[in-house]
Amino acid sequence: MDTLYWILIILMFVIAFIGLIYPIIPSVLFIAAGFILYGVFYGFESFGYVFWIIQGIFIITLFVTDYFTNLIGVKKYGGSKAAIWGSTIGLLIGPFVIPIAGIIVGPFVGAVAGELIVHKKDLNTSIKIGIGSLIGFISGVFAKAVIQLIMIGYFFYAIYN
Repeated sequence: MDTLYWILIILMFVIAFIGLIYPIIPSVLFIAAGFILYGVFYGFESFGYVFWIIQGIFIITLFVTDYFTNLIGVKKYGGSKAAIWGSTIGLLIGPFVIPIAGIIVGPFVGAVAGELIVHKKDLNTSIKIGIGSLIGFISGVFAKAVIQLIMIGYFFYAIYN
Protein backbone atom coordinates (compact mmCIF):
# COMPACT_ATOMS: atom_id res chain seq x y z
CA MET A 1 0.00 0.00 0.00
CA ASP A 2 2.96 2.33 0.56
CA THR A 3 3.55 2.55 -3.18
CA LEU A 4 -0.07 3.49 -3.84
CA TYR A 5 -0.01 6.10 -1.08
CA TRP A 6 3.14 7.70 -2.44
CA ILE A 7 1.77 7.65 -5.99
CA LEU A 8 -1.27 9.59 -4.78
CA ILE A 9 0.84 12.08 -2.82
CA ILE A 10 3.24 12.68 -5.72
CA LEU A 11 0.29 12.92 -8.12
CA MET A 12 -1.07 15.81 -6.04
CA PHE A 13 2.27 17.61 -6.38
CA VAL A 14 2.46 16.95 -10.13
CA ILE A 15 -1.07 18.30 -10.63
CA ALA A 16 -0.04 21.39 -8.65
CA PHE A 17 2.75 22.04 -11.16
CA ILE A 18 0.38 21.51 -14.07
CA GLY A 19 -1.77 24.17 -12.42
CA LEU A 20 1.03 26.68 -12.94
CA ILE A 21 0.35 26.51 -16.67
CA TYR A 22 -3.38 25.81 -16.51
CA PRO A 23 -4.57 28.29 -13.88
CA ILE A 24 -8.02 26.73 -13.77
CA ILE A 25 -6.31 24.07 -11.60
CA PRO A 26 -5.83 25.45 -8.07
CA SER A 27 -2.18 24.51 -7.51
CA VAL A 28 -2.05 25.39 -3.86
CA LEU A 29 -4.99 23.11 -3.05
CA PHE A 30 -3.24 20.14 -4.62
CA ILE A 31 -0.05 20.79 -2.68
CA ALA A 32 -2.07 21.00 0.54
CA ALA A 33 -3.92 17.82 -0.50
CA GLY A 34 -0.56 16.07 -0.81
CA PHE A 35 0.33 17.12 2.74
CA ILE A 36 -3.04 16.04 4.07
CA LEU A 37 -2.91 12.71 2.25
CA TYR A 38 0.47 12.04 3.82
CA GLY A 39 -1.01 12.86 7.23
CA VAL A 40 -3.99 10.58 6.67
CA PHE A 41 -1.83 7.69 5.41
CA TYR A 42 1.14 8.02 7.77
CA GLY A 43 0.05 10.34 10.58
CA PHE A 44 0.38 14.04 11.20
CA GLU A 45 3.16 13.70 13.79
CA SER A 46 5.77 14.97 11.30
CA PHE A 47 3.86 18.23 10.95
CA GLY A 48 4.15 20.52 13.91
CA TYR A 49 2.55 23.92 14.20
CA VAL A 50 5.73 25.48 12.74
CA PHE A 51 5.29 23.39 9.59
CA TRP A 52 1.71 24.60 9.11
CA ILE A 53 2.62 28.23 9.83
CA ILE A 54 5.46 28.17 7.31
CA GLN A 55 3.31 26.43 4.69
CA GLY A 56 0.53 28.94 5.36
CA ILE A 57 2.97 31.78 4.71
CA PHE A 58 3.99 30.11 1.45
CA ILE A 59 0.34 29.69 0.46
CA ILE A 60 -0.32 33.39 1.04
CA THR A 61 2.86 34.19 -0.88
CA LEU A 62 1.60 32.12 -3.83
CA PHE A 63 -1.65 34.10 -3.98
CA VAL A 64 0.14 37.44 -3.64
CA THR A 65 2.72 36.48 -6.28
CA ASP A 66 0.00 35.43 -8.70
CA TYR A 67 -1.80 38.74 -8.35
CA PHE A 68 1.16 41.10 -8.32
CA THR A 69 3.20 39.62 -11.18
CA ASN A 70 0.31 40.15 -13.59
CA LEU A 71 -0.45 43.58 -12.13
CA ILE A 72 3.16 44.75 -12.37
CA GLY A 73 3.57 43.39 -15.91
CA VAL A 74 0.46 45.21 -17.15
CA LYS A 75 1.02 48.44 -15.19
CA LYS A 76 4.68 48.73 -16.25
CA TYR A 77 3.56 49.00 -19.86
CA GLY A 78 0.76 51.48 -19.13
CA GLY A 79 -2.14 49.07 -18.86
CA SER A 80 -5.35 49.53 -16.92
CA LYS A 81 -7.68 47.32 -14.93
CA ALA A 82 -9.35 46.42 -18.23
CA ALA A 83 -6.07 44.88 -19.40
CA ILE A 84 -5.68 42.99 -16.12
CA TRP A 85 -9.22 41.62 -16.36
CA GLY A 86 -8.78 40.84 -20.05
CA SER A 87 -5.52 39.06 -19.33
CA THR A 88 -7.10 37.01 -16.56
CA ILE A 89 -10.08 36.05 -18.70
CA GLY A 90 -7.76 35.20 -21.59
CA LEU A 91 -5.65 33.08 -19.27
CA LEU A 92 -8.69 31.08 -18.20
CA ILE A 93 -10.28 30.72 -21.63
CA GLY A 94 -7.19 30.59 -23.88
CA PRO A 95 -6.09 27.01 -23.12
CA PHE A 96 -9.57 25.72 -23.96
CA VAL A 97 -9.86 27.64 -27.22
CA ILE A 98 -6.32 26.95 -28.44
CA PRO A 99 -4.86 23.99 -26.55
CA ILE A 100 -1.30 24.57 -25.34
CA ALA A 101 -0.70 27.80 -27.31
CA GLY A 102 -3.73 29.37 -25.61
CA ILE A 103 -1.72 29.60 -22.40
CA ILE A 104 0.45 32.25 -24.05
CA VAL A 105 -1.99 33.69 -26.58
CA GLY A 106 -4.94 34.00 -24.17
CA PRO A 107 -3.49 36.53 -21.69
CA PHE A 108 -1.92 38.54 -24.50
CA VAL A 109 -5.12 38.75 -26.56
CA GLY A 110 -7.21 39.40 -23.45
CA ALA A 111 -5.04 42.34 -22.34
CA VAL A 112 -4.95 43.81 -25.85
CA ALA A 113 -8.72 43.43 -26.22
CA GLY A 114 -9.34 44.99 -22.82
CA GLU A 115 -7.37 48.10 -23.74
CA LEU A 116 -8.79 48.36 -27.26
CA ILE A 117 -12.42 47.88 -26.25
CA VAL A 118 -12.63 49.65 -22.89
CA HIS A 119 -10.08 52.45 -23.20
CA LYS A 120 -9.97 52.80 -26.99
CA LYS A 121 -6.16 52.82 -26.99
CA ASP A 122 -4.32 52.47 -30.28
CA LEU A 123 -3.21 49.03 -31.45
CA ASN A 124 0.54 49.56 -30.83
CA THR A 125 0.00 50.68 -27.23
CA SER A 126 -2.42 47.82 -26.63
CA ILE A 127 0.10 45.32 -28.01
CA LYS A 128 2.80 46.67 -25.67
CA ILE A 129 0.40 46.24 -22.75
CA GLY A 130 -0.35 42.70 -23.96
CA ILE A 131 3.38 41.96 -23.97
CA GLY A 132 3.58 43.31 -20.42
CA SER A 133 0.78 40.97 -19.42
CA LEU A 134 2.61 38.06 -20.98
CA ILE A 135 5.83 38.97 -19.19
CA GLY A 136 3.90 39.19 -15.92
CA PHE A 137 2.32 35.79 -16.49
CA ILE A 138 5.60 34.06 -17.36
CA SER A 139 7.48 35.63 -14.44
CA GLY A 140 4.61 34.61 -12.17
CA VAL A 141 4.82 31.01 -13.34
CA PHE A 142 8.53 30.92 -12.57
CA ALA A 143 8.12 32.58 -9.18
CA LYS A 144 5.26 30.26 -8.19
CA ALA A 145 7.22 27.21 -9.39
CA VAL A 146 10.10 28.17 -7.08
CA ILE A 147 7.72 28.71 -4.14
CA GLN A 148 6.00 25.36 -4.78
CA LEU A 149 9.37 23.59 -4.96
CA ILE A 150 10.33 25.14 -1.63
CA MET A 151 7.01 24.04 -0.11
CA ILE A 152 7.47 20.48 -1.31
CA GLY A 153 11.12 20.46 -0.27
CA TYR A 154 10.13 21.62 3.21
CA PHE A 155 7.48 18.89 3.31
CA PHE A 156 10.12 16.22 2.63
CA TYR A 157 12.44 17.83 5.14
CA ALA A 158 9.68 17.72 7.77
CA ILE A 159 8.79 14.08 7.21
CA TYR A 160 12.38 12.82 7.14
CA ASN A 161 13.68 14.78 10.15
